[in-house]
Amino acid sequence: MAIVSGKVAFSFLDSTEIYNGTDTGKFSVTITLDDENADLLAKQGVKLKDYQNNKQRKFRTKFNVKVIDANDQPFIGNIPRGSVVRLSYKTAAPDPVNGTPTYLNAVRVLEVAEDSSGIDADL
Repeated sequence: MAIVSGKVAFSFLDSTEIYNGTDTGKFSVTITLDDENADLLAKQGVKLKDYQNNKQRKFRTKFNVKVIDANDQPFIGNIPRGSVVRLSYKTAAPDPVNGTPTYLNAVRVLEVAEDSSGIDADL
C-alpha cells in the first residue's frame, strides 16, 4: 500500500458520488497535493489535474472506505473541504492513455477544516 497526503477538495466517502444527477456507485475523495506528494504520484505514472496552479488527484473505490481521525477513532460524516488527510491507496497496471489508476483503501483525517475555502491556502 502506498500513502499520500493532501487537502480535501471534494469528498464523497459517507455516500456514493452523484455526477450529473446519476449515482456513480463509487466512493471518492479529491485532494490538492503539495509538490512532494505530487512528485511521488507522478513518478508512479499517476496523472494529475492542475487546478488554479495546484495539483489534484481523485482517488475512488466501489467499496466502503475506512475513515478514521488522528486518534484512530471512526470519523463520522463527510470530510469538510480543506481538511488535511492521509490516504492509503494501491495502483494497478498503467494504461497508455489514462496513466496509472489509483484505488482508495483508507483515509485518516489529520486536521478537520473549519473554513470550507481552505483548499486555496498553502499546503
